[in-house]
Amino acid sequence: MSRKRQEQIRGGRTDVRRQITTLTRDYRAGHIIPLHVHERDQLVYASRGVMTVRTRNGTWVVPPNRAVWIPANVEHTIAMSGLVAMRTLYVKARLAGSLPRECRVIHVSPLLRELVLHACACGSLARKKKAEGNLIAVILDQLKTVQMVPLQLLHVADARSLRVARVLMGNPGDCRTLAEICKRSGASKRTVERLFVQETGLTFGKWRQQLRLMQAMRLLANGAKITHAALEAGYSTPSAFIAMFRKALGTTPGAYFRG
Repeated sequence: MSRKRQEQIRGGRTDVRRQITTLTRDYRAGHIIPLHVHERDQLVYASRGVMTVRTRNGTWVVPPNRAVWIPANVEHTIAMSGLVAMRTLYVKARLAGSLPRECRVIHVSPLLRELVLHACACGSLARKKKAEGNLIAVILDQLKTVQMVPLQLLHVADARSLRVARVLMGNPGDCRTLAEICKRSGASKRTVERLFVQETGLTFGKWRQQLRLMQAMRLLANGAKITHAALEAGYSTPSAFIAMFRKALGTTPGAYFRG
């Protein structure tokens, strides 16, 4: 299937005369948008539910009031946890030049949220129309100042570290130590620790913490209680999970999902 055809299926026909086009769509829990690519930069916002975006290089979990920035030509899939209300802006490539050329989860301020929802209500925006041009300018100004959120999990590529990562990604609640997992993975504990730092910039322990946090967040979006989500994701106690959640998102899981 051609890239142009993929673009049409996933995001509607792209009008090159419009600087921003949009997509408004709701998805049921468990729905997966298969691997695809866009010719435009993409801001994917969930006003409800949790999305998991996967690319060749990593995984990003996007809870409510957060969005993921996906640069043009990055192949990705999106999986839904809970009922998801997705609101997407397709931004002409490099129009938002301040944002990075790799995926990032960003904080959506109340103002940016309203701008995204208003743009989606409009359908598309063109600079040549004064009111729409003003709206584009405000959206771009807000994107210049967004805060990045540490809700990503970079993938590993070395066969030895990959075997360990696959064990844990298949069961984030696995409580075995790294040394115990390495016994069946054909690599020493020291080698795997070195590879994780080299490939992800994180120690193995921090990478595992991130994996557990993201798994617990998906479980909460699917309706799990905090205690169940914490234990299923591998936390020793619910309080340990709450502390990690607060560190990442600035509030408790209960308050966050109620809000």
